Amino acid sequence: MSLRPTFASAEAPTPKETGFFSMLGSRAIWHKGWKAVSVHPTIAGWGHFDRDRWELYDTERDPTEMHDLAAEHPERVQEMVNLWFHEAGRYNGLPLLDKTAVEVLADPTRPQVAPPRDRYVYYPGAAEVPEAAAVNIRNRSYSIAVEVGVESEDASGVLFSHGARFGGHSLYVKDRTLKYVYNFVGSMEQVVESEREIPTGPVTLGASFVREGDAMPATGTLSLYIDDEKVGEGRISTQPGNFSLVGEGLNVGKDPGEPVTSDYAGTHPFAFTGGTIRQAVVDVSGEQYVDLEMEALAMMKRE
Repeated sequence: MSLRPTFASAEAPTPKETGFFSMLGSRAIWHKGWKAVSVHPTIAGWGHFDRDRWELYDTERDPTEMHDLAAEHPERVQEMVNLWFHEAGRYNGLPLLDKTAVEVLADPTRPQVAPPRDRYVYYPGAAEVPEAAAVNIRNRSYSIAVEVGVESEDASGVLFSHGARFGGHSLYVKDRTLKYVYNFVGSMEQVVESEREIPTGPVTLGASFVREGDAMPATGTLSLYIDDEKVGEGRISTQPGNFSLVGEGLNVGKDPGEPVTSDYAGTHPFAFTGGTIRQAVVDVSGEQYVDLEMEALAMMKRE
Protein backbone atom coordinates (compact mmCIF):
# COMPACT_ATOMS: atom_id res chain seq x y z
CA MET A 1 0.00 0.00 0.00
CA SER A 2 1.26 3.45 -0.86
CA LEU A 3 1.19 5.85 2.09
CA ARG A 4 1.01 9.53 1.21
CA PRO A 5 1.63 11.90 4.15
CA THR A 6 -0.19 15.16 4.75
CA PHE A 7 1.65 17.76 6.77
CA ALA A 8 -0.07 19.16 9.83
CA SER A 9 2.76 21.53 10.63
CA ALA A 10 4.14 24.33 8.49
CA GLU A 11 7.44 24.26 10.36
CA ALA A 12 10.45 23.39 8.20
CA PRO A 13 12.68 21.06 10.22
CA THR A 14 16.40 21.70 10.32
CA PRO A 15 19.08 19.00 10.64
CA LYS A 16 19.97 20.08 14.20
CA GLU A 17 16.44 19.65 15.56
CA THR A 18 15.35 16.49 13.75
CA GLY A 19 16.64 12.93 13.73
CA PHE A 20 15.31 10.34 11.26
CA PHE A 21 15.62 6.54 11.50
CA SER A 22 14.52 3.65 9.31
CA MET A 23 15.90 0.11 9.38
CA LEU A 24 14.46 -3.31 8.51
CA GLY A 25 10.88 -2.03 8.60
CA SER A 26 11.23 -0.28 11.97
CA ARG A 27 10.98 3.52 11.99
CA ALA A 28 11.50 6.43 14.38
CA ILE A 29 11.72 10.21 14.34
CA TRP A 30 13.05 12.70 16.91
CA HIS A 31 12.09 16.36 16.73
CA LYS A 32 12.61 19.11 19.32
CA GLY A 33 12.69 16.68 22.23
CA TRP A 34 9.79 14.51 21.08
CA LYS A 35 10.32 11.03 19.71
CA ALA A 36 7.85 8.84 17.79
CA VAL A 37 8.58 5.14 17.27
CA SER A 38 6.67 2.65 15.14
CA VAL A 39 5.76 -0.69 16.73
CA HIS A 40 6.73 -3.00 13.89
CA PRO A 41 7.88 -6.66 13.78
CA THR A 42 11.41 -6.06 12.51
CA ILE A 43 12.64 -8.35 9.65
CA ALA A 44 9.59 -10.57 10.05
CA GLY A 45 7.98 -10.05 6.65
CA TRP A 46 5.01 -8.33 8.29
CA GLY A 47 4.52 -5.46 5.85
CA HIS A 48 1.26 -3.59 6.55
CA PHE A 49 3.08 -0.37 7.41
CA ASP A 50 -0.25 1.47 7.44
CA ARG A 51 -1.36 -0.64 10.43
CA ASP A 52 1.65 0.12 12.62
CA ARG A 53 0.97 1.66 16.01
CA TRP A 54 3.19 4.62 16.92
CA GLU A 55 4.46 5.42 20.40
CA LEU A 56 5.30 8.94 21.55
CA TYR A 57 7.89 9.98 24.15
CA ASP A 58 8.94 13.29 25.66
CA THR A 59 12.68 12.61 25.79
CA GLU A 60 13.48 15.76 27.77
CA ARG A 61 11.25 14.77 30.70
CA ASP A 62 11.45 11.04 30.08
CA PRO A 63 14.93 10.25 28.67
CA THR A 64 14.56 6.50 29.28
CA GLU A 65 11.30 6.42 27.29
CA MET A 66 9.24 4.75 30.00
CA HIS A 67 5.97 6.59 29.39
CA ASP A 68 4.15 6.35 26.07
CA LEU A 69 2.16 9.59 25.58
CA ALA A 70 0.57 8.69 22.23
CA ALA A 71 -2.95 8.41 23.67
CA GLU A 72 -2.64 11.83 25.35
CA HIS A 73 -1.28 13.63 22.27
CA PRO A 74 -2.75 12.04 19.11
CA GLU A 75 -2.30 15.27 17.11
CA ARG A 76 1.42 15.36 17.89
CA VAL A 77 1.71 11.69 16.96
CA GLN A 78 0.21 12.40 13.54
CA GLU A 79 2.48 15.41 13.12
CA MET A 80 5.52 13.27 13.92
CA VAL A 81 4.43 10.55 11.50
CA ASN A 82 3.96 13.16 8.78
CA LEU A 83 7.40 14.54 9.60
CA TRP A 84 8.89 11.04 9.31
CA PHE A 85 7.55 10.73 5.75
CA HIS A 86 8.89 14.17 4.93
CA GLU A 87 12.38 13.16 6.07
CA ALA A 88 12.09 9.75 4.36
CA GLY A 89 11.42 11.49 1.06
CA ARG A 90 14.18 13.99 1.68
CA TYR A 91 16.82 11.31 2.35
CA ASN A 92 15.63 8.65 -0.12
CA GLY A 93 14.18 6.39 2.58
CA LEU A 94 11.27 5.28 0.41
CA PRO A 95 9.81 2.95 -0.68
CA LEU A 96 9.54 0.95 2.52
CA LEU A 97 10.74 -2.63 2.25
CA ASP A 98 9.93 -5.41 4.69
CA LYS A 99 11.49 -8.84 4.19
CA THR A 100 12.44 -11.72 6.43
CA ALA A 101 16.06 -12.10 7.55
CA VAL A 102 16.67 -14.88 5.03
CA GLU A 103 15.14 -12.84 2.20
CA VAL A 104 17.30 -9.83 3.07
CA LEU A 105 20.58 -11.75 3.32
CA ALA A 106 20.00 -14.17 0.44
CA ASP A 107 18.46 -11.78 -2.09
CA PRO A 108 20.56 -12.16 -5.29
CA THR A 109 19.24 -8.83 -6.63
CA ARG A 110 20.80 -6.77 -3.83
CA PRO A 111 23.40 -4.28 -5.13
CA GLN A 112 26.97 -5.61 -4.99
CA VAL A 113 30.26 -3.77 -4.63
CA ALA A 114 31.60 -5.58 -7.70
CA PRO A 115 29.59 -6.83 -10.70
CA PRO A 116 28.80 -10.56 -10.44
CA ARG A 117 30.53 -13.02 -12.75
CA ASP A 118 31.01 -16.78 -13.04
CA ARG A 119 34.70 -17.04 -12.18
CA TYR A 120 36.94 -15.27 -9.67
CA VAL A 121 40.72 -15.51 -9.39
CA TYR A 122 42.53 -14.69 -6.14
CA TYR A 123 46.25 -14.58 -5.36
CA PRO A 124 48.36 -15.12 -2.24
CA GLY A 125 50.02 -12.16 -0.55
CA ALA A 126 47.08 -9.87 -1.26
CA ALA A 127 44.92 -8.00 1.22
CA GLU A 128 41.82 -9.71 2.56
CA VAL A 129 38.83 -9.35 0.23
CA PRO A 130 35.74 -8.07 2.12
CA GLU A 131 32.75 -10.37 1.83
CA ALA A 132 30.71 -7.67 0.09
CA ALA A 133 33.25 -7.68 -2.76
CA ALA A 134 34.14 -11.38 -2.77
CA VAL A 135 32.57 -14.23 -4.72
CA ASN A 136 29.02 -15.01 -3.61
CA ILE A 137 28.61 -18.77 -3.07
CA ARG A 138 25.34 -18.53 -1.15
CA ASN A 139 22.60 -20.99 -2.16
CA ARG A 140 24.40 -22.22 -5.26
CA SER A 141 26.87 -24.80 -6.52
CA TYR A 142 30.52 -23.74 -6.51
CA SER A 143 34.05 -25.04 -7.11
CA ILE A 144 37.40 -24.01 -5.66
CA ALA A 145 40.68 -24.92 -7.37
CA VAL A 146 44.02 -23.92 -5.86
CA GLU A 147 47.17 -24.28 -7.96
CA VAL A 148 50.03 -25.29 -5.70
CA GLY A 149 53.65 -26.27 -6.03
CA VAL A 150 54.11 -28.72 -3.14
CA GLU A 151 57.81 -28.70 -2.25
CA SER A 152 57.82 -30.77 0.93
CA GLU A 153 56.07 -33.81 2.30
CA ASP A 154 55.47 -31.72 5.42
CA ALA A 155 53.46 -29.09 3.54
CA SER A 156 50.63 -27.84 5.72
CA GLY A 157 48.26 -24.94 6.29
CA VAL A 158 45.41 -22.99 4.74
CA LEU A 159 45.03 -22.85 0.99
CA PHE A 160 41.81 -20.82 0.89
CA SER A 161 39.56 -19.37 3.60
CA HIS A 162 36.37 -17.34 3.53
CA GLY A 163 34.62 -16.19 6.69
CA ALA A 164 35.43 -16.98 10.31
CA ARG A 165 34.47 -19.04 13.35
CA PHE A 166 30.82 -17.94 13.29
CA GLY A 167 30.37 -18.94 9.67
CA GLY A 168 32.77 -19.72 6.87
CA HIS A 169 34.56 -22.38 4.85
CA SER A 170 38.16 -23.34 4.28
CA LEU A 171 40.32 -25.62 2.15
CA TYR A 172 43.53 -26.69 3.89
CA VAL A 173 46.23 -29.33 4.25
CA LYS A 174 46.94 -31.23 7.45
CA ASP A 175 49.07 -34.35 7.91
CA ARG A 176 49.49 -34.60 4.10
CA THR A 177 45.70 -34.83 3.79
CA LEU A 178 43.52 -32.40 1.85
CA LYS A 179 40.66 -31.20 4.05
CA TYR A 180 37.64 -28.93 3.64
CA VAL A 181 35.49 -27.53 6.42
CA TYR A 182 32.19 -25.68 6.21
CA ASN A 183 31.39 -23.97 9.50
CA PHE A 184 27.61 -23.51 9.63
CA VAL A 185 26.94 -20.28 11.63
CA GLY A 186 29.45 -21.32 14.27
CA SER A 187 27.30 -24.20 15.47
CA MET A 188 28.48 -27.10 13.28
CA GLU A 189 31.83 -27.83 11.62
CA GLN A 190 31.27 -30.11 8.62
CA VAL A 191 34.60 -31.66 7.63
CA VAL A 192 35.42 -33.63 4.47
CA GLU A 193 38.91 -35.13 4.02
CA SER A 194 40.75 -36.88 1.22
CA GLU A 195 41.26 -40.63 1.14
CA ARG A 196 44.80 -40.28 -0.22
CA GLU A 197 47.76 -38.07 0.56
CA ILE A 198 48.66 -35.04 -1.53
CA PRO A 199 51.71 -35.51 -3.79
CA THR A 200 54.74 -33.28 -4.10
CA GLY A 201 55.25 -31.20 -7.23
CA PRO A 202 52.79 -29.06 -9.21
CA VAL A 203 49.22 -30.00 -8.31
CA THR A 204 45.71 -28.58 -8.28
CA LEU A 205 43.88 -29.09 -4.99
CA GLY A 206 40.19 -28.38 -4.98
CA ALA A 207 36.67 -28.78 -3.66
CA SER A 208 33.34 -28.76 -5.45
CA PHE A 209 29.86 -28.38 -3.94
CA VAL A 210 26.82 -29.51 -5.94
CA ARG A 211 23.53 -28.23 -4.58
CA GLU A 212 20.56 -30.59 -4.56
CA GLY A 213 17.02 -29.20 -4.85
CA ASP A 214 15.83 -25.75 -3.85
CA ALA A 215 15.50 -26.19 -0.08
CA MET A 216 16.94 -23.65 2.34
CA PRO A 217 19.50 -24.00 3.76
CA ALA A 218 21.07 -25.41 0.61
CA THR A 219 22.20 -29.03 0.98
CA GLY A 220 24.32 -31.15 -1.32
CA THR A 221 27.54 -33.08 -1.85
CA LEU A 222 31.01 -31.63 -1.32
CA SER A 223 33.73 -33.47 -3.27
CA LEU A 224 37.50 -33.11 -2.86
CA TYR A 225 39.91 -33.33 -5.81
CA ILE A 226 43.62 -33.83 -6.31
CA ASP A 227 44.10 -32.77 -9.93
CA ASP A 228 41.17 -34.40 -11.75
CA GLU A 229 40.79 -37.33 -9.33
CA LYS A 230 38.00 -37.29 -6.76
CA VAL A 231 39.56 -38.23 -3.43
CA GLY A 232 36.74 -37.68 -0.93
CA GLU A 233 33.17 -36.53 -0.52
CA GLY A 234 30.50 -35.78 2.08
CA ARG A 235 27.12 -34.12 2.48
CA ILE A 236 26.99 -30.60 3.88
CA SER A 237 24.51 -27.79 4.45
CA THR A 238 25.45 -24.21 3.58
CA GLN A 239 24.38 -20.89 5.05
CA PRO A 240 21.60 -19.02 3.24
CA GLY A 241 23.05 -15.65 4.25
CA ASN A 242 26.39 -13.92 4.63
CA PHE A 243 29.16 -15.45 6.71
CA SER A 244 29.48 -12.09 8.43
CA LEU A 245 27.86 -8.69 7.99
CA VAL A 246 30.94 -6.68 8.97
CA GLY A 247 33.66 -9.22 9.74
CA GLU A 248 36.30 -11.27 8.03
CA GLY A 249 36.41 -11.87 4.30
CA LEU A 250 38.31 -14.04 1.81
CA ASN A 251 42.00 -14.97 2.02
CA VAL A 252 44.42 -17.14 0.05
CA GLY A 253 47.19 -19.01 1.86
CA LYS A 254 46.10 -18.11 5.40
CA ASP A 255 43.21 -17.57 7.83
CA PRO A 256 44.28 -14.41 9.68
CA GLY A 257 41.19 -13.66 11.77
CA GLU A 258 39.11 -15.86 14.04
CA PRO A 259 39.82 -19.23 12.37
CA VAL A 260 37.03 -21.02 10.51
CA THR A 261 37.99 -24.21 12.34
CA SER A 262 40.02 -25.32 15.33
CA ASP A 263 41.34 -28.25 13.28
CA TYR A 264 44.19 -26.34 11.66
CA ALA A 265 47.76 -27.41 12.34
CA GLY A 266 50.35 -24.84 13.34
CA THR A 267 49.81 -21.39 14.76
CA HIS A 268 47.90 -18.27 13.76
CA PRO A 269 47.48 -17.21 10.92
CA PHE A 270 47.85 -20.87 9.85
CA ALA A 271 49.71 -19.88 6.68
CA PHE A 272 50.46 -22.50 4.05
CA THR A 273 54.06 -23.72 4.33
CA GLY A 274 56.13 -26.30 2.47
CA GLY A 275 55.05 -25.08 -0.94
CA THR A 276 53.95 -22.16 -3.08
CA ILE A 277 50.40 -21.17 -3.97
CA ARG A 278 50.08 -19.70 -7.46
CA GLN A 279 46.40 -18.78 -7.43
CA ALA A 280 42.95 -19.82 -6.26
CA VAL A 281 40.04 -19.94 -8.69
CA VAL A 282 36.41 -19.97 -7.52
CA ASP A 283 33.76 -20.88 -10.09
CA VAL A 284 30.02 -20.41 -9.59
CA SER A 285 28.91 -21.15 -13.15
CA GLY A 286 27.67 -24.63 -12.29
CA GLU A 287 30.15 -26.32 -14.63
CA GLN A 288 31.76 -29.60 -13.60
CA TYR A 289 34.87 -29.33 -11.48
CA VAL A 290 36.93 -31.33 -14.00
CA ASP A 291 36.41 -28.55 -16.56
CA LEU A 292 37.84 -26.02 -14.12
CA GLU A 293 40.78 -28.25 -13.21
CA MET A 294 41.67 -28.96 -16.86
CA GLU A 295 41.59 -25.25 -17.62
CA ALA A 296 43.93 -24.61 -14.67
CA LEU A 297 46.37 -27.27 -15.92
CA ALA A 298 46.32 -25.75 -19.40
CA MET A 299 47.07 -22.33 -17.91
CA MET A 300 50.02 -23.73 -15.96
CA LYS A 301 51.44 -25.35 -19.13
CA ARG A 302 51.14 -22.08 -21.06
CA GLU A 303 53.11 -20.27 -18.38
